[in-house]
Amino acid sequence: MSRIALVDDDRNILTSVSMTLEAEGFEVETYNDGQAAYEAFSKRLPDMAVLDIKMPRMDGMDLLQRIRQKSAMPVIFLTSKDDEIDEVLGLRMGADDYVKKPFSQRLLVERIRALLRRQEVLSGADVPVTEETKVMVRGQLTMDPLRHSVSWKGKDVSLTVTEFLLLQDDQVYVDDRTIDSHIKRLRKKMRSVDPEFSAIETLYGIGYRYNEE
Repeated sequence: MSRIALVDDDRNILTSVSMTLEAEGFEVETYNDGQAAYEAFSKRLPDMAVLDIKMPRMDGMDLLQRIRQKSAMPVIFLTSKDDEIDEVLGLRMGADDYVKKPFSQRLLVERIRALLRRQEVLSGADVPVTEETKVMVRGQLTMDPLRHSVSWKGKDVSLTVTEFLLLQDDQVYVDDRTIDSHIKRLRKKMRSVDPEFSAIETLYGIGYRYNEE
């Protein structure tokens, strides 16, 4: 049973997300500020952490910086919709992914599971290859779901878990704009290795689609 630390000063989020994660079979530890979490992590690290950025006593950025001094455990940031600068800084500092509030708890669980699978592979564990986790080749795109490694025309592209899952889906339907910044950053990363990249199409009023032609 994987232990997930949930750190947020919003008690409603702590309660609802911990209930969801426990229902999915995770052991959950909750903290309402970064200092309390850091003191607990100093005694025993969880398997991964989900951190709010703006918290009293010690914010998520400071907590991440201290975590990275001793551990490479997966970290997901929870950000408000106007925190784009914080998202970029957080990823540079070593966060593995970010999820914007308000967020789908189902999608958060997917990202947690994906990061834990990747961590197992990186630690040398024997993770069985299934239809969902085998290497995919789609035109010029190669994707390894277990390692979340991606290459376009033979060139490696570093993606967050959310960006990987968006690219992996044949079609992404969205009923709000929370996914837009992920798509924007995904396109930017792909164009850094291929300025002509245009395989992610916008379906106006519907969502996005990967077109490998």
